[in-house]
Amino acid sequence: MNFSTLFRLEENLHLDKKTLVILRWIAIFGQLIAVNLVYYSLNFKFPILECHIIIFIGFITNLFLQFRIKTSLLKDTYSSLFLIYDLVQLSLLLYLTGGISNPFSLLLVVPAIVSSTFLSMGTTIILGVLTVSSLLILTQFYLPLPGLSQFAFIFPTFYLIGTLISVIVCLIFLSYFGIRFAGETKKRSEALNKLQQVIAKEYELESLGGQAAAAAHSLGTPLATITVVAKELRKEISIDSKYSKDLDLLISQTKRCGEILKQISQKQIIEDKFMSAIKMEDLLVEILRSFMETSEKNINLKSKKDKNKINIKRSPEIIYGLRNFIGNAVKFSRKKVVVEIESNFKNIIIEIKDDGPGFPEDVISILGDPYIKSKSKKISPKSGLGLGTFLGKTLLERQGAQLIFFNDRKYNGAVVKIIWDVKNLVSNS
Repeated sequence: MNFSTLFRLEENLHLDKKTLVILRWIAIFGQLIAVNLVYYSLNFKFPILECHIIIFIGFITNLFLQFRIKTSLLKDTYSSLFLIYDLVQLSLLLYLTGGISNPFSLLLVVPAIVSSTFLSMGTTIILGVLTVSSLLILTQFYLPLPGLSQFAFIFPTFYLIGTLISVIVCLIFLSYFGIRFAGETKKRSEALNKLQQVIAKEYELESLGGQAAAAAHSLGTPLATITVVAKELRKEISIDSKYSKDLDLLISQTKRCGEILKQISQKQIIEDKFMSAIKMEDLLVEILRSFMETSEKNINLKSKKDKNKINIKRSPEIIYGLRNFIGNAVKFSRKKVVVEIESNFKNIIIEIKDDGPGFPEDVISILGDPYIKSKSKKISPKSGLGLGTFLGKTLLERQGAQLIFFNDRKYNGAVVKIIWDVKNLVSNS
């Protein structure tokens, strides 16, 4: 792992300034309340002045962060500097108040946890190493815990070592959780952004036909005006005039433009009716035909069990989702792809089968998650990161579908089973 990858420089990571300011105010006022409560209410003696100075410095730094730094997003480097200072500040307070035996020593893991959730792994590792170093130092060097001398009690060494180990385990566990949580959140955010882009593109293409019809309607009037004016000029000018041929050409070309716009308008009307309602079998035939034209593989549609031929809305989500899974079947199949449609008054079921290597066992249980990679050598040259499957699955599920992935013994390949409740498809139409 190189430097840029470790610190994720290409991602330009940021931490929201408001979030960090609020966290630091909570810590500062919490520290102030704790030391004053112990010193004045419980009457336990410890270096209260030094503690107040340390807390006051933290107070000043947070005022500087809140009012002097104008940007609302702090870069990874700047954020790490404030988190490192917070770690040092808390370590100094713990040194003055009992070291690792202080119950608040567990809070030393907070800067690393914040980093693991919002910042790069490199910054988290640095903070983790500094946290462990602070814990080791506070295990050996510290002033007595306030009030401990009054009860003539000394913590045994094995207790301090146990506390040290427990805090380090807590640090590792929560840092790992933060890294994984942030990573999964980022992956899903990126995948959903791509999903929105796909949907926006599909709807943009769908709207082009409507725009063409509107253009045809709008241009019809000025073209008719041009034709009328040209014909009137033609009557006024003699046949022998040098402008006669130009006017004839203008009239003919205007007529041609009108015919083209008329065809666009009529085509759009037909397409609108087609797009408003279509049978699932007809939609599959259209999708399969596009793959048959570009692939030499045997692609078949079986519709004998399609008993309930209802009309559904020709939505971009359903089209993209079906095309994605049929395209994957064509891509990974050896020679044959079979699409079966079965329907009754309750369900519509589509099964997309191929005779390829099938779904790898190491990813079949997590298919539909974004950014997954199989280690199977049979499909690795063709496989991606599962983003297409995620997009297709998400789009179809948004249309009320249920998807099941499994391997078929008959074809020795993959099967994608898509199940719709008829009432869901009808309600979306």
